[in-house]
Amino acid sequence: MQQLHERFNTLWQSDEIEPLLLIPTYVLDFLCIHPFSDGNGRMARLLTLLLLYKADYEVGRFISLERIVERTKESYYDTLYQSSQNWHEGQHSLLPWWEYFLGVVVLSAYREFEQRVGLVTSVKGAKTAMVLDALNNMSGDFSIKDLQERCPTVGIDLIRRILRQEREAGRLECLGRGPDARWRKK
Repeated sequence: MQQLHERFNTLWQSDEIEPLLLIPTYVLDFLCIHPFSDGNGRMARLLTLLLLYKADYEVGRFISLERIVERTKESYYDTLYQSSQNWHEGQHSLLPWWEYFLGVVVLSAYREFEQRVGLVTSVKGAKTAMVLDALNNMSGDFSIKDLQERCPTVGIDLIRRILRQEREAGRLECLGRGPDARWRKK
């Protein structure tokens, strides 16, 4: 264990290896050494969370990585088995473990986080507020494309609906028709 920690710390401080590859490599080594009679898996997941925080990947503060591993338990154990084969001889393959760690755990966590944030912001009308704010900051004539560039996360249908509402309220006028139409504040 001492040798594992020293090697990890040296590589961590050297910035030679991408943290998103170094972390799962360290965790796999930890799991293969199996230093405790019980709780190695839980400790490995805690180490993963801690090291992700240290590398400025903080999604684990908002999304339970433990739950993702539990949900994909069969894949977790299959991948652990694949990558630990011939570990003691130093002839194991890290690739399945990296793919699981990055593709299943980390990516799933960020997707779930993005989905949750999207639900929260859409409920509160954040996208409408974003378009209205962009409209207020427009100077001169502008197009729908200009609004899309300022509000890339907002769909075109919502932008058109807001423009129509603002026109009906007398705050905007449309100059022309079709995709090249320009808009102007009154």
